[in-house]
Amino acid sequence: MTARNAIFACLILALAATPALAQKAKPAGDPVVARVNGQTLTRMDVEIAYSALAPDVRQHVTLEQAYPQIIDRLVGMVVAAQAAEKARIDADPLIKRRLLLARDQILQDAYFNSIARKEITKEKLQAAYAQYAKDAPKQEEIKARHILVSSQKDAEDIIAQLKKGADFATLAKDKTIDPSGKNSGGDLGWFTKDEMVPEFASAAFALKKGEFTQTPVHTQFGWHVIQVEDRRPAKAVPYDQEAPRLAQDMATKVIGERVRELDQSAKVEIFALDGSKLPATGAGAGAGAAPKLKLPGTAAAPDAPTLAPDTAPDKLNSKPQ
Repeated sequence: MTARNAIFACLILALAATPALAQKAKPAGDPVVARVNGQTLTRMDVEIAYSALAPDVRQHVTLEQAYPQIIDRLVGMVVAAQAAEKARIDADPLIKRRLLLARDQILQDAYFNSIARKEITKEKLQAAYAQYAKDAPKQEEIKARHILVSSQKDAEDIIAQLKKGADFATLAKDKTIDPSGKNSGGDLGWFTKDEMVPEFASAAFALKKGEFTQTPVHTQFGWHVIQVEDRRPAKAVPYDQEAPRLAQDMATKVIGERVRELDQSAKVEIFALDGSKLPATGAGAGAGAAPKLKLPGTAAAPDAPTLAPDTAPDKLNSKPQ
């Protein structure tokens, strides 16, 4: 049996990006905050709904601030659910199965979250960050502009104008054939040497702050004139920014191992979609060849973490036109 979809969104742990629920002291008991036709809603219901909000929302809105909207939504949900029960919607076999699957999903998420919270301690995160900071690339970065033209002569003419005091950004907007440079004045932002094609990188990193190339630089994209605006040494990302990623990586590993243990110990029988017995090779090669699917309510499988996007499209390794 292959590893199941077991990593979920709330695994950005309290240790890394401390949600309000993990830190605030709970009031005594669980006070009732609303009644809907006799059915009670409590503070815990509100807290559960609040914890389901996206992390970036919780960073800017406290539980107290979100409460009016949350309680309004919860009351509306209960009213509709009561109407559904009165209409015997829950007697539908399909709805019964969906409710059972939803229960299994909630239990799975809670189980894996409890494992992650136990295994991923603040001390382990700090140790992982220390290793990350030690191994972080120590490459220098520069902030530069460039003007791309189609011929060496055009580049030489631009350099001549720069030597007479012309403004680099203004010339870039007027002369460059790089579409993004037309609006940005040739601005490339910050980048490391290995983010650019070799010819461009060598010329750019040979310049001091404020200097521009005295001769045109030829690459596969055309002829460049480059100006360096600033330089800075590379630095590791601060702990509070890097800890959520480290926590997710650790959770992926810990839970992936637990999933494999569970799968190996479970007795599982898989049949064809019509319920018939599969051929001897059906659950092996055939299943392995199928693409991995992301089911509603789940996140990426432990062995398929989401990758960060590549470098910005205006960098030269992305082949600007």
